[in-house]
Amino acid sequence: MRRIADESVIIIKRTSFTARKRDVATAVISVMTTIYPATPIVTFCRSVPPTIEIPGSAVVTGPQRALPRVQLLEHVKNATVLVTWVSERVDRELLDAAGPGLRGVCNFAVGTDNIDLATCKERGIVVTNTPNAVTEGTADLAWALVLAVARRLNVADRFARGDEYAKIGPLGPDEFLGLDITGKTLVIVGAGRIGYAVAARSLGWRCRVLYVARSRHMDFEMAPIAGERVSLEEGMARGDIVSVHTPLTKETRGLINASNLKLMKRDAMLINTARGPIVDESALVDVLERKAIWGAGLDVFEQEPIVHPRLRQLDNCVLSPHIGSASNWSRGMMTRMVCENARAIIAGEAAPNRLW
Repeated sequence: MRRIADESVIIIKRTSFTARKRDVATAVISVMTTIYPATPIVTFCRSVPPTIEIPGSAVVTGPQRALPRVQLLEHVKNATVLVTWVSERVDRELLDAAGPGLRGVCNFAVGTDNIDLATCKERGIVVTNTPNAVTEGTADLAWALVLAVARRLNVADRFARGDEYAKIGPLGPDEFLGLDITGKTLVIVGAGRIGYAVAARSLGWRCRVLYVARSRHMDFEMAPIAGERVSLEEGMARGDIVSVHTPLTKETRGLINASNLKLMKRDAMLINTARGPIVDESALVDVLERKAIWGAGLDVFEQEPIVHPRLRQLDNCVLSPHIGSASNWSRGMMTRMVCENARAIIAGEAAPNRLW
């Protein structure tokens, strides 16, 4: 435990969750709340970069890896505010474990599909997220996946690292051919901040932009994007690059499925940096195995962190472990946002990123 006198912050680090250290940390919290009975506790379920600053609070940090559910329920006890990651299921059980003093849940993410929002609202628990902070990093990764899939970078990287390259000598003109991106049609499924940022990046490749959304978005239709709103089916049929950026809801679960995947062109690709369950993974595996489309780039998975075993065997699929916002700037900004949201909740102020 360390105290920062000038900011009145008490930080308890739980980096190792052996039974003894967990008991020691619990004892420290007990003593601390006895000495400082009015001190609110902000409990982080995972470690976050780079610095936590929440004046007037006691901060309990979490480990780098996800805690088993039983340990997580113990970890959140007596929290005034919880800071959760996408892997933490915030349901009645977790809210009950935190106790009656819980006043807020600050999600370290823009999506909140891991949180029972209705129950939080029913109990008067404020819920916040981190919009904007994830936009640029996720858009960058979407384009990294586009280029990697188009140029078969995963296969080329593996080949260059192996012994075969040195054995066979310089490649011939007809080897490792990929797709061109310039002038192609980009389809954005979900016309939010990230979708717009991905569309804006396409200007460098002079792409035509189509977008799929429940309503018109004039920012997509005006210059410089100059996009056209289409139905999902039309977008899947016309697109060379279909990039998914819609939130996960009851309506979008399984949105990309066998019936619309079969509409895609043989040299088209699917990119998903949103949420895994939006795409029917088995249906996608089927079209990839049959080479009915060129390829796919996935940063998220239907049963995350479990990756479909057949996906792992495919060369026409580039995979990354949900790292869309994993840049120094993005994650640093997310930490500052959850800290400010937590501070506001504790102070009885309106949190900047409150969802209701």
